[in-house]
Amino acid sequence: MRRPNRWAERLSRVSRVLADDAGNAALEFIAVGLLLLVPLTYLVLSLGMIQGQSLGAEAGARHVARALATAPDAATAAQRADAVLRSVVEEYDIDPSRVRLQLACRPAGTACPAAGATLVVTVSTQVTLPFVPPVLGLERIVSVPVSASAAQKVSRFWGAG
Repeated sequence: MRRPNRWAERLSRVSRVLADDAGNAALEFIAVGLLLLVPLTYLVLSLGMIQGQSLGAEAGARHVARALATAPDAATAAQRADAVLRSVVEEYDIDPSRVRLQLACRPAGTACPAAGATLVVTVSTQVTLPFVPPVLGLERIVSVPVSASAAQKVSRFWGAG
């Protein structure tokens, strides 16, 4: 008569325990769901912030260009540009310390703004990703640059009134 092998008995006992997976599906669903949900939520939040700031930069460039081009003189143009940029920064919740405004006129070499020139306004900023602590300069390292430009033709009668 053949005597049963102890290892074979243990192996069959282990395989029966492993085969019984009642209740494991819910646990697997929760674990995999959390592993996928957390990064997906962070991605959606980050992309939303980047999109909002890029819309703000675009609106800022467009409205500042229009404010400068329709102003009657240089002093009024500077006041309007500052007011419009402050309004856009507040509206789109942009960090004012990270906003950069650049003006250029075409044809090159003309004073900016000048009558008959094309005014090009560029607004750029840095979007800091959410939940990044301001430790060791991490907020600067993991920020996304956003920039927008707008062109506006200045009236040929600009400054003559």
